[in-house]
Amino acid sequence: MDIGIGLPNTVPGTEPQNLLDWARQAEGAGFSTLGTIGRLVYQGYEELIALSAAAAVTSRIRLTTSVLLAPLYANAALLAKQAASLERISGGRFVLGAGLGGRDDDFAASGLSTKGRGRRFEEQIEEMKHIWAGEKRGFAGGIGPTPVRDGGPELILGGSTDISFRRVARLADGWIMGGGSPDMFAEAAAGVDAAWQEAGRPGKPRKLSLAYFGLGPNARAQADGYLLDYYGIMGDVAAQIAASAAVTPDMVKSYAAAFEASGCDELIFVPTGSGLEQIELLAAAIA
Repeated sequence: MDIGIGLPNTVPGTEPQNLLDWARQAEGAGFSTLGTIGRLVYQGYEELIALSAAAAVTSRIRLTTSVLLAPLYANAALLAKQAASLERISGGRFVLGAGLGGRDDDFAASGLSTKGRGRRFEEQIEEMKHIWAGEKRGFAGGIGPTPVRDGGPELILGGSTDISFRRVARLADGWIMGGGSPDMFAEAAAGVDAAWQEAGRPGKPRKLSLAYFGLGPNARAQADGYLLDYYGIMGDVAAQIAASAAVTPDMVKSYAAAFEASGCDELIFVPTGSGLEQIELLAAAIA
């Protein structure tokens, strides 16, 4: 199983230079991926821009939106162009992880309704795939640039329902769980695999998950301070998410082992703080 690390693009107080230093150090530490999370109505850096900055100071590490709330990017052609640009600039390292989103304020701020977002999401993905394949879509010059990877950036979709599993099987290269236990991952992953087989897709989808972490002497306070704020709109669920954060090396090792046993291909540990020592502490915990 690959181990990735999140970029602290949503951690309050993260300075631009900190993002660049984090990206360089994470690549040097051997992590497989720099992942981003994000929402619109929150203080933080937009994911595609943050990963573009990371792309400029790295050369090997994958760059993954884990996940981008795609329905908020209502212009599918523009999103396709942005994603293809980042994928090409990074030499094919960009992975577009996308999900529906469900917070009303993010959609309200975008002038969009949450109603029908699943249908719009599928139409958006289909349009982007046509563009990445080089179809001109009625325009003489087409919409570029041409992605490095045939067919466009690797596409990973989120979701925890049978409908979302079937969407992965029809439209994507893999699936990501945005949070939850290894047992929850194993159950959902089985559903994804079943939908993949029913769709007649060869091989298996790549399957990823996220897990929050914070290490060091103030780890619990750091995790609680960030996660209770970021997920505050979710009430009691915010406390459950905060409590699940890996705040000791033993918890990190336990999570990694359990997710690997559950069939996870890549586990991205998302930071709850932006101090560069967090990279070193996580690398030591999983060594």
